[in-house]
Amino acid sequence: MTEEREERPASGLRRLVFLGGKGGVGKTTLAAAYATMLAARGERTLLVSTDPAHSTSDVLGVRLTGEPTEVETGLSAVEIDAAADAARYVEGIKRDSKESVSPEVLPTIERHLDLAKGSPGTEESALFERFVDLISLCPAEYDRIVFDTAPTGHTLRLLALPALLSVWVEGMVRQREKVAGMERMLRNLAGRDEPAGDPVLERLRERRQRFHHARHRLLEDTTFYLVTVPERLPIEETERALSTLTAGGVHVGALLVNRVLPERAAEGDFMRARLDQQREYLREIERRFTGYRTVRIEQDARDVTSRSQLREIAARLKDAGLG
Repeated sequence: MTEEREERPASGLRRLVFLGGKGGVGKTTLAAAYATMLAARGERTLLVSTDPAHSTSDVLGVRLTGEPTEVETGLSAVEIDAAADAARYVEGIKRDSKESVSPEVLPTIERHLDLAKGSPGTEESALFERFVDLISLCPAEYDRIVFDTAPTGHTLRLLALPALLSVWVEGMVRQREKVAGMERMLRNLAGRDEPAGDPVLERLRERRQRFHHARHRLLEDTTFYLVTVPERLPIEETERALSTLTAGGVHVGALLVNRVLPERAAEGDFMRARLDQQREYLREIERRFTGYRTVRIEQDARDVTSRSQLREIAARLKDAGLG
């Protein structure tokens, strides 16, 4: 209970916020606006982009890197480079291997690790490690962290990793404990001194604790906002994502229906037809997602390219009561 009180603000709001959905529905713009809203009300906010497209720099008009950069008072942002993180991740495994693997076997292991650098599984594992590092900054350095995620499938795999990796590391710990027990027995029989510690086992236990903690934060301290638009394919993908998130115990805060054409735009046969179809989809969204709050964000007349436009969208999110 103590850990939860430390990680949840006094208001009861969850500190970690994810915005996800189908590619192209405007997640990056809404994530940046949401983070802007939080910073404007005095919360130290970190905006994190896990999307390989790295559009967050473009939306904010600031060159971002793999480390937090201050955008404005109370708001910092970071773009995760999964490929670079994967390379560092593999190098870290190499360093650990030197402590626990015989010199004869080490070159073979290093060759396999070099081949693994570019694999999707390696990048996702590295991305998750970076994710764990970043959430550890909250609440000590940031009051809230907003994640602009990759398209739905990639995000759902990322959210599933804590459980999968926890099981995998748990098995590795048990295997290492068995090996360590055999090594102790052999040293005793040979009359050799006991070494100071087992660096491999210590590292595995540390990783196990990190993964357990990350899983706890995802289940107890996370709100997920699904972003969609009033069109057929995004609605279908939203329903699948909602089912997966709720089955996994992730709290869904609301559905953000983006790029809603204003009714005042009904001029000409084409626009009237578009609005008629949009009304059908909006009714379908309300029907299919009964029980979940929906928030509509109207389409701007022009592309969002300035901080002032972000603040306008942030004001709409605030008026909608999002927190």
